[in-house]
Amino acid sequence: MSDRGTVNKPSHVEDEYFVREDAEKKRRLALTAKHEKQAAELKRLKELHFMKCPKCGLDLQEVRYAGIDVDVCFACAGVFLDRGELEHIHKREKQGIMAAILHWLDPEAAK
Repeated sequence: MSDRGTVNKPSHVEDEYFVREDAEKKRRLALTAKHEKQAAELKRLKELHFMKCPKCGLDLQEVRYAGIDVDVCFACAGVFLDRGELEHIHKREKQGIMAAILHWLDPEAAK
């Protein structure tokens, strides 16, 4: 008898393996597409809102104050600080002449 005429069918285990591999490949592609879509949406939102006033929506301008760039809206007179800028301004104020005068008066105010 010759084996030429018979076709070898894949086993059930092989079928399962290829189905799982195909499903895993599709899952990875879907996750990649999801991450790309999220990144694109984040970029779009940043471009839409970057350096825009949260109160009125017009453009913010950077103004140098106390050694830092403060974001100012000239339309609604809003002043906006980034993370750490308020602490920086507060440290500078504590070192000035006004701070020395206020600290000199502190013991009087405590009585």
